Amino acid sequence: MLKFTLHKKDGHARRGTLELNHGSIETPVFMPVGTYGSVKAMTPQNLHDIKAQIILGNTYHLWLRPGLEVIEQFGGLHDFIGWNKPILTDSGGFQVFSLSDMRKLTEEGCTFKSPINGDKLFLSPEISMKIQTVLNSDIAMQLDECTPGEATHEQAKKSLQMSLRWAERSKKPLKT
Repeated sequence: MLKFTLHKKDGHARRGTLELNHGSIETPVFMPVGTYGSVKAMTPQNLHDIKAQIILGNTYHLWLRPGLEVIEQFGGLHDFIGWNKPILTDSGGFQVFSLSDMRKLTEEGCTFKSPINGDKLFLSPEISMKIQTVLNSDIAMQLDECTPGEATHEQAKKSLQMSLRWAERSKKPLKT
C-alpha cells in the first residue's frame, strides 16, 4: 500500500501523511539509520519511545551480512529486528560508489569484490529490487550511480541518464 495525503503546503514545502504496509508516517520525517537493520544502541522500544515512525536499512550491507537467507527465515527485516513500523531501504548504490577501487560499473550493473571475504559479486537494478523485496521494505529505493562531486557536467549527465534507465529496469521485477 502506498498513499500520500497532503495536509498543507507552504511554497515548495509540504506536510502530509504517507500510508505504507507497516503503518503511516507524518512527513517531513526523521529516519534513524539501521545499517544492518537495527539502529545501533537503540532497542525497538527506544525507537517507539522517541516516536520514530520509520527507520532506514542498508540493502548492500544486509545482503552481505547477515544475508538474505537469514532474513528470509524471519519473513523479512521487520520480524528479524523486531520492528513493526515502516522501513525504507536504500539501493546499495552509495556503498558500490564507495568501493570505486574494487568495482567495475557497466550498463548491466556493478561487479565488485565483497569486503568481507573477497567473493566476486554483481549488483544490478533488478537484483537490488529483489533483495529489497526479500527484506520486505515499505519503501525500496532504485539502484543509481552516485556521481562524484568533482564530476564534469557531461559526466553527471551521463550518470543521470544511466540512473534513469536503471529506474525503468527497477520497475520490472516489481510487476511479476
